[in-house]
Amino acid sequence: MNILITGCNGQLGSEIRLLEKNYPQHTFFNTDKDELDITNQLAVNDFVNRNKIDGVVNCAAYTAVDKAETDQKLCTALNTEAPAYMAAAIEKRGGWMVHVSTDYVFNGKKFTPYVETDTPCPDSVYGSTKLAGELGVSKFCKNVMIIRTAWLYSTFGNNFVKTMIRLGREKEELGVVFDQIGTPTYACDLAWVILTTIEKGIKPGVYHFSNEGVCSWYDFTKAIHRIAGITQCRVKPLHTAEYPTAATRPAYSVLDKTKIKETYGLEIPYWEDSLAECMKILADK
Repeated sequence: MNILITGCNGQLGSEIRLLEKNYPQHTFFNTDKDELDITNQLAVNDFVNRNKIDGVVNCAAYTAVDKAETDQKLCTALNTEAPAYMAAAIEKRGGWMVHVSTDYVFNGKKFTPYVETDTPCPDSVYGSTKLAGELGVSKFCKNVMIIRTAWLYSTFGNNFVKTMIRLGREKEELGVVFDQIGTPTYACDLAWVILTTIEKGIKPGVYHFSNEGVCSWYDFTKAIHRIAGITQCRVKPLHTAEYPTAATRPAYSVLDKTKIKETYGLEIPYWEDSLAECMKILADK
């Protein structure tokens, strides 16, 4: 198959590129904004048709959650309009699409893990544009798989893990919120799941994926520092109200992964195990 990967230089796209060598039977077209402007519908149609694309994996997104509150036009173009363009283009070729979405489609006011059938209720511009993106790809492509994920980190790009390692080495004290609960997701694990679902055959619908387990950002930070051997920095738990942000974060966004596990026969790693694996690679770098 000819497979288009968008956002190939981001955390998830970079992890997919590392794994592509295990799938020599497919041709991957790795693109970022320099290779393909996904906000240009004519450019998307031309690329998909010219390269005879069979499937699209959309890893591209506007993810600056706080900045999105005042940058709605670009956020909408990337998160809502572009996915619809790709969905419409691949539908005309009778192809499939994997679209990556987010826990931010929920407001986090529930206290049991979110299942795919829970009604979305975003509380931010980012969440609203991502939900609109889900609705758009579903409208324009019959064979689309939407994977919602959360708290993504990787050895690539800027992310929470790298920031906490840096700050832990620079500061004597660090305040981190303890009342926002979710599950960290190692982008390498998500990349593997995406390629596995493609290989086993796309089954349309909405799915949830993160690593196993539950923690707060405070717990996540403590684990990062423990694995990194950072002992001189005291991590202090903060209430969300003590750390105001432009965008509202979901207080509880644990995702139930039963559907994707049962549909594809997956075993998902525990979040601390994947964190240790990622940090070993970072240390070796």
